[in-house]
Amino acid sequence: RGSVNPIGPRSCYDEGKRCAETLFFDYYRQHKLRIKIVRIFNTYGPNMHPYDGRVVSNFILQALQNKPLTVYGDGSQSRSFCYVDDLIDGFFRLMQSDDDFTGPVNLGNPVEFTMIELADQVKELTNSKSEIKFETLPEDDPKQRQPDITLAKEKLGWEPKVPLRQGLEKTIPYFADLLQSRIVRQ
Repeated sequence: RGSVNPIGPRSCYDEGKRCAETLFFDYYRQHKLRIKIVRIFNTYGPNMHPYDGRVVSNFILQALQNKPLTVYGDGSQSRSFCYVDDLIDGFFRLMQSDDDFTGPVNLGNPVEFTMIELADQVKELTNSKSEIKFETLPEDDPKQRQPDITLAKEKLGWEPKVPLRQGLEKTIPYFADLLQSRIVRQ
């Protein structure tokens, strides 16, 4: 759900993904190459890069250090978060699907959380004393990102199984270990 601004500040990211899909389909039509196209939505889990700029890794690192959690805008914008094990299961099912099914197929968790709800869960699960620091919402930042996984359900028999809380419980120790081993700067 949602639309993409093809000329906004984020357009290189959005249009780059769209361009890649177009190129894949051109090769598929021209050279009969077997392709499968996945649209990934906000995946998280252990082994994420700690400084990838994603909200999950940012919040966890900030909370574990009792630093303020940076929320952009008023925190009412929503995202859906897909645990990495669910994504891998979706990839596997897509790779095993019939050759004539190329996608694109959305793989993500359709359950939405506001940024405030995510921050509160991370604070609770890390026993953090962090405050929430509000910053200006970047221009063109989507108000909502929620995948429509109807096609994944119909064609792959796939839907995510790991709820956000459970996924965070599996992810937080990874970041705590990084901080403890000083792999991540404090």
